[in-house]
Amino acid sequence: MKKEFQVPGITCQHCVDKIEKFVGEIEGVNQINIDLNKKIVSVEFNPPADEKNISEAILDAGYEVNE
Repeated sequence: MKKEFQVPGITCQHCVDKIEKFVGEIEGVNQINIDLNKKIVSVEFNPPADEKNISEAILDAGYEVNE
């Protein structure tokens, strides 16, 4: 599965690194791509990962997710 998350608070490479760290710790996440200009986090994943745990990981990293 692939899902894009709109994360307006991404402003720099530090933000990218932090989100990659938190989301990357979720079992089942295969790939994370972050577009700093569009402020979009694209995640490819398989169960047990799901949209809810990915959103929560982004929130835990300190960033709001817009639906």
